[in-house]
Amino acid sequence: MADKEEQRTKKTKNSPSCLGYPVSIFFIVVNEFCERFSYYGMKAVLVLYFKYFIGWDNDLSTTIYHTFVALCYLTPILGAIIADSWLGKFKTIVYLSIVYTIGQVIMAISAIHDITDTNRDGTPDNMTFHTAMSMLGLMLIALGTGGIKPCVAAFGGDQFEEHQEKQRSTFFSIFYLSINAGSLLSTLITPILRAQECGIYSKQSCFPLAFGVPAALMVVALIVFIAGHSMYIMESPKGNILLRVMKCIGFAIKNRFNHRSKQHPKREHWMDWAEEKYDKLLIAQVKMVLKVLFLYIPLPMFWALFDQQGSRWTLQATTMDGNFGAFIIQPDQMQIVNPILIVIMVPIMDSAVYPLIKKCHINFTPLRRMTVGMLLAALAFVAAALLQIQIDQTMPNFPSSSQIQVKFLNLENTSVPVEVEGQEPFAVPGFDSSNDYMTLDTENITVSAGGKNATAYFQKSTRHTVLINTDGMLQTLNDITEKPNQGMNAIRFVNGFRSHLNFTIKSDNLGPIAPLQGSGYLSVPHGKANFTIVNEEGQTCHYILQLGFGSSYTVLIPSTFSFGESCTENIKAIQDINPNDIHMAWQVIQYFLMTCGEVVFSVTGLDFSYAQAPSNMKSVLQAGWLLTVAVGNIIVLIVAEAGSLPDQWAEYVLFASLLVAVSIIFAVMAYFYTYMDPMEIEAKFMDLEPEEKKRKELGMTTKDNLAYVNNETSNNTDDKQTKI
Repeated sequence: MADKEEQRTKKTKNSPSCLGYPVSIFFIVVNEFCERFSYYGMKAVLVLYFKYFIGWDNDLSTTIYHTFVALCYLTPILGAIIADSWLGKFKTIVYLSIVYTIGQVIMAISAIHDITDTNRDGTPDNMTFHTAMSMLGLMLIALGTGGIKPCVAAFGGDQFEEHQEKQRSTFFSIFYLSINAGSLLSTLITPILRAQECGIYSKQSCFPLAFGVPAALMVVALIVFIAGHSMYIMESPKGNILLRVMKCIGFAIKNRFNHRSKQHPKREHWMDWAEEKYDKLLIAQVKMVLKVLFLYIPLPMFWALFDQQGSRWTLQATTMDGNFGAFIIQPDQMQIVNPILIVIMVPIMDSAVYPLIKKCHINFTPLRRMTVGMLLAALAFVAAALLQIQIDQTMPNFPSSSQIQVKFLNLENTSVPVEVEGQEPFAVPGFDSSNDYMTLDTENITVSAGGKNATAYFQKSTRHTVLINTDGMLQTLNDITEKPNQGMNAIRFVNGFRSHLNFTIKSDNLGPIAPLQGSGYLSVPHGKANFTIVNEEGQTCHYILQLGFGSSYTVLIPSTFSFGESCTENIKAIQDINPNDIHMAWQVIQYFLMTCGEVVFSVTGLDFSYAQAPSNMKSVLQAGWLLTVAVGNIIVLIVAEAGSLPDQWAEYVLFASLLVAVSIIFAVMAYFYTYMDPMEIEAKFMDLEPEEKKRKELGMTTKDNLAYVNNETSNNTDDKQTKI
């Protein structure tokens, strides 16, 4: 079998080609585009799925979101080991893509509310089923996307011969362009799909479509990849260098522990205790890797902040105004700002900022760049905290667990005096409400309206509107105690007219509402809401209300109302909860700062890791780099679940402060770091002449590493390194 695989490897000249490129790379590029569309499309709407469909609060939604992302960056190590030591890249990609596809399909099924909505009220009756299905789907997706992550790019590099370095470099440019294209399009499209309404019995936000389209793209990715099977050049597994490094480190630790007594002489480095089993070249390479990995220790804190773009920042956007004039931006669409800015900022940094710094004779080393990137990310969270403070000032103050809130709505056209026990007397204007909610600490209150006393009983932590006229207190309406979500608005009607009225908008209906009574709430989207008011005789009146995002209105039909051309003149819309006042465009500031930090930190970090890594251990450091992303997400879920900060802005400040502290520690570590020349160190142990270094290094570089080299040196591949 190995001979057959080796024979296939040498069939490059007989493989189909077009313009000097293997035809097989077309299938790999299309596969990567579809897979990235599938992953980032699903991920873009994930935190809102947790919040709005599953019904979790912001903290739990954030926790599960970052747990999923952490798993996606832990499983690449498993995928690399399976590919290099057992199945080979092709089979690993196929098998794990099948797992990946099943996971995406399960996610789409879990979002169909009609499956368990037996009473057809629009709410699933068995949320445990939907939650279990979604968790299963996410675990399979994490295994699939993480498992194929280290394999696809390297498998594409395997399709080229050694003399096709130029074509290989161009391939990686196209390959990473497909990553960016998939990410950009999916982040733009899937939130639009989510914002649609769909359902068999009742219409809800269309999460099944938002997850279903990525699932379909993953099916396409799998089919396209398998379709190119006969054209691929495949290599048999040759063993995983990561496992060898781990075994070497494990043996050194074990041997040092077994010789811990003072009678054994000390060695220069603790890794030297592996000399009894491993050659000195490998030990020297492991020492270089460990030196860089030690610098990685503070890095997870950067990713802890960076990956909150898809969780906390998206949740922040749900409390903002997404009206951009000619079009509406969904909260989860704001994530598209990052990849757009990446495409803009990378060439600006490379062609303008870095050369300018160099001309100023500033030694802007890679580690100093990374420090600046971390500080920029911290500054982005300071901007997010300042924005959150402004948002909080516009949010309603709902009653605490020991309070009730009450306001009064006057159905008469004359002012009505009101007295509440323990409060100053006041008057409610005609056809209007009292200015604001009155916060009380008692459940029983005595109200005097129009000179007539009445006692009302309220439950704690509730809001109410009391309907009054000159005859006293008429009815108590239960008000909502949370801001309408998903950009919707809560609208209800109070009938002060002399006959029953029906209120409809599109297919939704409220009524008939009896005189001097109020209705329940209708959930109405932003924009112009056209309500139709119909009386018992069939007369109609069309009332238009311009709505923003997240507001609540009580619409009063007064006793002076009459049907006809001027029927809307006396209708009074009373705003109970203000719409979202802060515009989403303000988030661009924090996205800009975070993207600048990403460009300076991530791209530089990958380049530094490559330059400081031994020639055959680039993949080990890449695994370490991905591990820092996973640990960063674990930090977020710990803070989100264990944190007791009452305000979101305070959590932003906490993360910013932690990253500043970590940046200082990293700067100190960088100050004492001595840059290495891995080729020189390797040549010393291989007894090579200096002029032979590059030739020997090229000879010992595996195709996996050569693929990574082309990735790093290509002019266009830095557009979105963090999307690998």
